[in-house]
Amino acid sequence: MAPEPDGSRRPKAALSALKPLLPYALAYKGRILAALAALLLASAMTLAMPVAVRRVIDLGFTEQGRGLVNAYFGILLLVVGLLALASASRYYFVITLGERVVADLRSAVFRHLTSLDPAFFDQAKSGEIVSRLTADTTQVKSAFGASISIALRNLFLFVGAVVLMIVTSPKLSALVLIAIPVIVVPLVVSGRAVRRRSRAAQDRLADASAYAAEAIGAVRTMQAFGMERATSLRFAAAAEEAFDAARLSTTMRAFLTGIGLFLVSASVVGVLWYGAQDVMGGAMSAGQLSQFVLYAVFAASALGQLSEVYGELAQAAGAAERLGEILAAKPAIEAPARPEPLPQPPLGTLAFENVHFAYPTRSDQRALHGLSFRVERGERVALVGPSGAGKSTVLQLLLRFYDPQEGTILVDGVPVAEADPLALRRRMALVPQEPTVFAASVLENIRYGRPDATEDEVRRAAELASADGFIRALPQGYATLVGERGVTLSGGQRQRLAIARAILKDAPILLLDEATSALDAESEKKVQGALDRLMQGRTTLVIAHRLATVRSADRILVMDAGRIVEEGTHDSLLGQGGLYARLARLQFTGADGRVQAAE
Repeated sequence: MAPEPDGSRRPKAALSALKPLLPYALAYKGRILAALAALLLASAMTLAMPVAVRRVIDLGFTEQGRGLVNAYFGILLLVVGLLALASASRYYFVITLGERVVADLRSAVFRHLTSLDPAFFDQAKSGEIVSRLTADTTQVKSAFGASISIALRNLFLFVGAVVLMIVTSPKLSALVLIAIPVIVVPLVVSGRAVRRRSRAAQDRLADASAYAAEAIGAVRTMQAFGMERATSLRFAAAAEEAFDAARLSTTMRAFLTGIGLFLVSASVVGVLWYGAQDVMGGAMSAGQLSQFVLYAVFAASALGQLSEVYGELAQAAGAAERLGEILAAKPAIEAPARPEPLPQPPLGTLAFENVHFAYPTRSDQRALHGLSFRVERGERVALVGPSGAGKSTVLQLLLRFYDPQEGTILVDGVPVAEADPLALRRRMALVPQEPTVFAASVLENIRYGRPDATEDEVRRAAELASADGFIRALPQGYATLVGERGVTLSGGQRQRLAIARAILKDAPILLLDEATSALDAESEKKVQGALDRLMQGRTTLVIAHRLATVRSADRILVMDAGRIVEEGTHDSLLGQGGLYARLARLQFTGADGRVQAAE
């Protein structure tokens, strides 16, 4: 997905970028065959018209030919009727095929995105990904729908018209066929430039979409700092870049279309002039020349439209290339071919053995240095330390969002790298520091922890998280829609929904990352009581900056710069006078300068 080091994008073969998408279309062979049948019938009816025109001109303009004219016009009416029916059928089958393919493609791309590990999203922009799911798939829809249909129709017409031109007049046909390479070669060369310009236009559009998504997501911060105008100007500049790239692409396509039409039309005019000499010399009839000219017009028109469609297909190929990059991305975290099963019933044990880890985006800065510790079943262990000490990284590795460069992580005695990630994550319930709330109802947000939970179970989880009271006060109670990212809720309310979600999951291992940080004192006391009840018999790993919330932990691990520097209970660590004591002094120091007991 990322650009080359010099900022450019990788060039690839034009229409070959569409090949990986063919299986999505081939899944609907019946629809394709129906469209081809309608296409062949429409082409045959179109090619039959010049024959009737020739007969009318050569035989019909006499007194004896009056009946013949009527018969031929009756046949033409039937041909036109079949042509209309076939064209309508072709349009229906082709357009619905394009819609079906793009729906399947969007689902496949999104499904693949959900399988990619967080390292992929550390480097990708969410707005650009959305642009690929929307704008790029729309380009592909035009290719698998109208563009390919028009291309096939014109290809059939061109081949059929050329064959019938040769049958009508081999000599004139030879002149036309000599001109074809002169027409086609410039179109193919220009088509490559169109594809490159189209890819650039799609990239610039994705950049603008990414910036818009980011700005809209942070609208409160933007307005709080009075950055509306600056943000608007920056997006306008990004949109202008997208327009300039699209204009260049359109200019190339317009040039390609104009050159193609001129070359084709000029060749038809030349052949028509040459044929007129033969008619005046008696070498061919007026009807023959008319028939040949109609076929030549069909061939020329088909070739001209093929050049235009080639540009559209090249543009779709640029979009398909970008989608192909997503589909080709391989997740760094995958289930082993033969995953080791986790023991049943769950043991609830955790262990880090000499773990070294650096994030992919900061490979030269290690977040953990030889980290080793063990958590027994039902034990409550707290991780504390200054910001950047590596506490949240421990949770990321336990959930196997990343793999360490060295060392082993064990859950229930099984190395996490040898277990199925889905089975592993089912054993853990996470309450993150920044809770995720979806643009759905309160009920659906809590039920995210266990989709098959009943409404009574959801309400019970909300009660345990001290969330039931404020939920019932909402306009529609549990059916209330909370807006994108839960913007209609306070920070504390969002946190309590996340806690309710974790309670509902009922996993044997709890991971609490500053789970009560956004709560007021009264709510924190209620939630802490609920969490205390929930933690009974479960293994709990707690990350906290507020040391008052971890005083009851069985053990406290003090981290600094990716290492455990102290270990013990709250009271024993205070007595050591180390890092924990200094942190406690900052939070609990009373007026007499001594560390006070936290309430």
